[in-house]
Amino acid sequence: MSDLLIILFSVSEVVLLVVVILFFLRLKKSETLLSGLQANQDEFIKRLQFNTQLENELVATFEQRQQELVALNNQLEKKAAEMRKLIDLANEYCKSPQFMREIIIQGHRAGKTPAQMAKSSGLSLEEIELIIDQS
Repeated sequence: MSDLLIILFSVSEVVLLVVVILFFLRLKKSETLLSGLQANQDEFIKRLQFNTQLENELVATFEQRQQELVALNNQLEKKAAEMRKLIDLANEYCKSPQFMREIIIQGHRAGKTPAQMAKSSGLSLEEIELIIDQS
């Protein structure tokens, strides 16, 4: 009976030893997996930091571009106002009798008929003929 007990303890010790070895192998595998996850986490954090930096640069560039666009828009509005003034001035000049007289005389010299000039200038045929007769 004591031999049986010793064998039983020895077998139980061997089984315990196998369980402990399996536990340590499993623990070693878990540690490897954990260190791999930690390395992936570090890589992920680096990528997040890089993405944050890129986003900050994009926001700064976007703000700079917005300011440039506002400045360009202001310049464009100023130029548009200047152009409107010039167009108004040109329209006033085109409506002046002296300018119309010069256009009609030059058209007559170029061989245009009074009817053509009346149509293009908006004056009546009689007005055109009167201006031609006066020159």
